[in-house]
Amino acid sequence: MKYILSTTAALALAAPAFAADDVTLQLKWVTQAQFAGYYVALENGYYEDADLNVTILPGGPDIAPTQVIAGGGADVIVEWMPAALAARENGLPLVNIAQPFKSSGMMLTCWGDVGIEEPADLADRTLGVWFFGNEYPFLSWMSQLGIKTDGKAEGSVEVLKQGFNVDPLLQRQADCISTMTYNEYGQVLDAGVSEDELITFKYQDQGVATMEDGLYVLEDNLSDEAFVDKMARFVSASMQGWKWAEENPKEAAMIVLDYDETGAQTEEHQIRMMGEVAKLTSGSNGALDEADYQRTVDTLLAGGSDPVITKAPEGAWTHAVSDKALQ
Repeated sequence: MKYILSTTAALALAAPAFAADDVTLQLKWVTQAQFAGYYVALENGYYEDADLNVTILPGGPDIAPTQVIAGGGADVIVEWMPAALAARENGLPLVNIAQPFKSSGMMLTCWGDVGIEEPADLADRTLGVWFFGNEYPFLSWMSQLGIKTDGKAEGSVEVLKQGFNVDPLLQRQADCISTMTYNEYGQVLDAGVSEDELITFKYQDQGVATMEDGLYVLEDNLSDEAFVDKMARFVSASMQGWKWAEENPKEAAMIVLDYDETGAQTEEHQIRMMGEVAKLTSGSNGALDEADYQRTVDTLLAGGSDPVITKAPEGAWTHAVSDKALQ
């Protein structure tokens, strides 16, 4: 017996399945709970449900997300806004399309026995500072305090270029070091230091917090409607991952550990990190808050004779993607 297919059925069988859209995401740092939302979205199938084939590229000390996207190695990057705005002013047209992190986790952590009780006491101290774009919030803060950072004159601070560890504090090479609420601060405690031996200054509390861990793309790509649609689906699925991670921090940390190919991360550290990161993403639906953006710009412009950016940026952010993602 012969079976005769209808024309419609025959065409359906002959038509190729639509391929998922490829998206490459470059992270700012190594695989850890700081980026849990993206790994959760990948593991839980949220990207697949959005017809996306997402590749997540870990970062590291020798990887600059801005250079990766400039070289065509990523469609979208996770970057701090100071570095992104500085790069934009220097000719790399980055645009913020979403802001999963609502609050800043950056702190200065100091020994409590060296006489530092308030920010003014930071003068004449040695302070550990991250560079590679992470120094911008610190330099702006010092400028607003009227404290020079050349370490030469009385009343200035000596800046110690800090590696990505807490050794300068533990070894008493610096009175204070840069830490994140979700990472290095915990490393100090893990080294046997108690919280009552420390004093911390959160950038958020000092009014000089700048936006961290936003999603950035190249401006030219935003003229392509297909790219905007793809990014809207990416942002929507990513925020679904972030909200799941907030509600299930331990499970999210375990997902991150599964994707850590280095084996360097530990369960205890990642669970604690996820708990702190959840505090920073809480309150964000993915859309950049204009007031948060303006505070960041004002902080960066207040750099005295050496500001991070020299003029207010134009076109550095858009709601076109997040608005579409939130529909």
